[in-house]
Amino acid sequence: MFDPENPPELSVTRWFNTRAPLSLKALKGKVVLVVAFQMLCPGCVQHGLPQAQKIAEQFSDDEVVVIGLHSVFEHHGAMGPESLEAFLHEYSWPFPVAIDTPDGVKMPKTMAAYEMRGTPTMLLFDRQGRLRRHYFGHVEDIRLAAELMGLAIEDADAPRAESVAIERKLHATLVDPHAQHGHDHSHEHGDDCGCDHDHGDGDAHGHDHGHGKAKG
Repeated sequence: MFDPENPPELSVTRWFNTRAPLSLKALKGKVVLVVAFQMLCPGCVQHGLPQAQKIAEQFSDDEVVVIGLHSVFEHHGAMGPESLEAFLHEYSWPFPVAIDTPDGVKMPKTMAAYEMRGTPTMLLFDRQGRLRRHYFGHVEDIRLAAELMGLAIEDADAPRAESVAIERKLHATLVDPHAQHGHDHSHEHGDDCGCDHDHGDGDAHGHDHGHGKAKG
């Protein structure tokens, strides 16, 4: 189990759509959204990546940075770097995209380090570099935008009490439609730390890319 207060760095073999490699450490001071995807994952192509594009286009990149992470755990021969490059060109995704370092046998390294269950997965980091959200599956646009704004409101040097107060207001304001139907959305708005390491499905109905969970 990793520590969301000090999350692991992204393990990357190659970058696209950026002049220089990015890192979570270098991006401290900004809110960061990492979208783990596979180019042959229908849920990623239909939902995850278009949603990331909306965020990249509608939020200032001085405040919110969007990163795509190609985390391949199946059909490796069909989703190599050359195929990904053609895919990115075809769809014109506007944000930086990284290739998750392959393990050779198991899940790629960043995917394993963050204990991801499959694709699409969304990771939200606050300005202090802490992991605040960990979603597997589809997340509603309104919820994602509201949570990004909540993180953006926090100062880069905000004391923990300020983060907790904003988390409480966000939790009180956002209605979880799945919770109303008896589903467990696994939102843990911790009063102690304000950081949420959410391993629950972004969609309580288990929306993923249709090929099952990531295999270890």
